[in-house]
Amino acid sequence: MRVTLKGHESFYGVGDIVRLFFDEPKENREEGFVECQGCDELEIVSQVGDRIVKSFVTNSDDLRYRDLSVERNINEDGIPSKREVKRQLYELLSQITGKSFPWGSLTGIRPTIVARELNSASELTSKYLVREDKAKRAIETARNEDMVLARQGPDALNVYVGVPFCPSRCEYCSFISQDITKHMDLLHDYSVALMREIEGIGRGLELLGREVSTVYFGGGTPTVFEDRDFANVVECFGRSVKLAKNCEFTIEAGRPDTINEFKLRKMREAGVQRVCINPQTMCDETLRRLNRKHNSKDVLDCIELSRKVGFEIINTDLIAGLKYEDASQLNRSLEVLFDYEPENITIHSLYKKKNARMSREDCLSTNNGRGSVDEEVSKAYDSLDGRGYSPYYMYRQKDTGFGLENVGFAKEGTECLYNVAMMSDRADVLAIGAGAISKRVFEGNRIERCPCVKDAIGYMNRVDEMIDRKMKFFE
Repeated sequence: MRVTLKGHESFYGVGDIVRLFFDEPKENREEGFVECQGCDELEIVSQVGDRIVKSFVTNSDDLRYRDLSVERNINEDGIPSKREVKRQLYELLSQITGKSFPWGSLTGIRPTIVARELNSASELTSKYLVREDKAKRAIETARNEDMVLARQGPDALNVYVGVPFCPSRCEYCSFISQDITKHMDLLHDYSVALMREIEGIGRGLELLGREVSTVYFGGGTPTVFEDRDFANVVECFGRSVKLAKNCEFTIEAGRPDTINEFKLRKMREAGVQRVCINPQTMCDETLRRLNRKHNSKDVLDCIELSRKVGFEIINTDLIAGLKYEDASQLNRSLEVLFDYEPENITIHSLYKKKNARMSREDCLSTNNGRGSVDEEVSKAYDSLDGRGYSPYYMYRQKDTGFGLENVGFAKEGTECLYNVAMMSDRADVLAIGAGAISKRVFEGNRIERCPCVKDAIGYMNRVDEMIDRKMKFFE
C-alpha cells in the first residue's frame, strides 16, 4: 500500500496512522510517499491545497474502495491541517480494513495536551474519533495533571538522575541499560563518575540560585549498585544539591532483587519519601520467562520492608498484554497488589521497543489467543476507580498493542509531581547520568533539549564536559 503526499510533508503523521493498521511504514521523502506491506496495490493520495484537505483512493479495482474520499476545508472544526491529514487517512483505512482503534486518529501527541485544548470528551470523539471511554479518561487526567503541576512555581527545577544498568535484560526492553551480569566491573566506576557530576551540578545550581523542586532517580535500576556505592551516591546527592523545603524525592527501585533494608534506610536518611517497586506482573512463570530475577513473593516482601522502614508512598507498575500470559492476568495481578495498598499504581501497555528481543508480532498481534487486552485494561481502570485511585498522568507510545496507553493512578495527595512535570513539557528538567536528556521550557512553549552522552564508558570519560554542557544550557 502506498500513500502519496501532495502539498504537504506530514510524513511522520501519515506513518503513524499507517502503522496502526499495517506493518512498519517506510518513507520516501524524495518521491513523496509512505508505503508498507498490506492491501497490496492500493494507492491513496493525501492532498493539502490552499483551502482544502482531501484524501482519496486512486486505483482500487474493488468497487467498495474505488470512490472512497474525504474532503474538508482547512481548519474546519478547528483542526490544524496536519491533524486533519491524519484524521482523513484514519477514516479511509478504517473503512477499508474494518478496524478502529481506541484513540482514533490521535497519534504522535499526548492525549491530555489535546484534551486541554477542548471543552469536553464529546469533542475528542467527534473531532479525532477517540472512543468515548478514552475521551472521558483523557479529560479527567488532563484536569488532574493541571492540579498536580499547580504545586510547582514557575521557576521550578526538576532533577533526574539516571542509572542505565539492570541486573538482567527483560525480553520486552531495549533501553540503553547495560546488563550488569556482563558489566559488573563498570558499576563502581559509574557511581564515582555520577558523584562527580552530582557535585559539579550542585555547585553550578548554587551559582545560578536555583532550588530543586523534585528529584527522581531512574534507570535502569538505581538500586543495582552494591550497598556502599549506593549509599555513597544518595549521600553525595543530599550534601551537594540544594533542595527546596518541600522537595519531592523519588527513587525507582524497580527490581525487588536489588532492594534490601540497608538501601531502603539509606534512602530514608537522604530524605527520599517515595519508592517504586515494579513487578510488571504477579505471575511467577511470566517473570521467569521475561528474564526477571525475582518472583511475586519478592515483590510483596519488598513492599512490606519498605513500610517497615517508613515509606508512606509506594508505586508499583504493571504491564498489560505481556507475551507469556493471558490478558486477564493483569487484573489478577492488580487484585494481589490491592491487598498491599500501594499509593500509586501505573498501568503500562506492552509496546514494541526498537531493539527488544520480543517481536512486533508478540506485542501487537490481536490474534494470539490470549484474550482482549483492551477489555482487561478497561476493567483494571474500573477497579482502580472503585478503590479510590484517580488517573493523574497519561502518555502513549507508537507500536503499542491494541493502540492503548499508559496511565499513572494515585490516591488523593500522593501523585508524583516529577512524573507530571517531566511528561507535560511545561517544566525544566536537569538530567544527570549517561543517556539522560535535560530540557528547558521557554515562553510560548518553546522547548530546547540538551543530551548527555549515551554510552556509560563514554560518559565516565567525559563527565566534566557533560557538567559544563549542562550548566551552560541552564545559564
